[in-house]
Amino acid sequence: MRLVFLGPPGAGKGTQAAMVSERLGVPQVSTGDILREAVRRKTELGNKAKTYMDAGDLVPDDIMLSLVEERLAEADCRKGFILDGFPRTLPQATALDEVLARAKQRIDGVVLIDVDDNEVVARLSRRRVCPKCKGLYNLDSEPPKVEGTCDKCGVPLITRSDDSEGTIRNRLKVYRNETLPLVEYYQAKGILARVPSEGGISKVFSVIMDKVSGMRQG
Repeated sequence: MRLVFLGPPGAGKGTQAAMVSERLGVPQVSTGDILREAVRRKTELGNKAKTYMDAGDLVPDDIMLSLVEERLAEADCRKGFILDGFPRTLPQATALDEVLARAKQRIDGVVLIDVDDNEVVARLSRRRVCPKCKGLYNLDSEPPKVEGTCDKCGVPLITRSDDSEGTIRNRLKVYRNETLPLVEYYQAKGILARVPSEGGISKVFSVIMDKVSGMRQG
């Protein structure tokens, strides 16, 4: 299957996409990871993207589409994939459709994870990440065993630059203005499934898999 996961920052798209990826046996294509790797390597695209990411703004379409198209052309995506973090705008969605059409493919389903803005701020402001293994922690719901230290690597955890409260609220504003039109776009295609971000990770995963099962049957 070829799926897209939508939702505001902090909705848990990455976590759920990883779990669905394992269940379906298709790769999770996270544009966030692609971008952060480009920034870490200080590539030309990475340096350009960093200025937008640090401000909480969307990375320009030409940069994102180039990175995504390259990734989807890799061998492990031939039988399907889960796009996590892309598309984020209507032009990106139509461009993605064109890219897939050239390969005689299409998006089979879109999962929208709904979550309240105040909950997003609470989640992300308490998030910490390991700079080595990229493991994520939440100081309230999933704290490290040793305060401030990664369970796996033993290195100090950090707060990502885009997880400050001011940046989070700007990201939410950008999301509401730029990304929500995608909901109407995919709803009109009849491939959108809404999933409330309530009841914990396992509950959300169960609901998503029920929706995906229905997409397969459709």
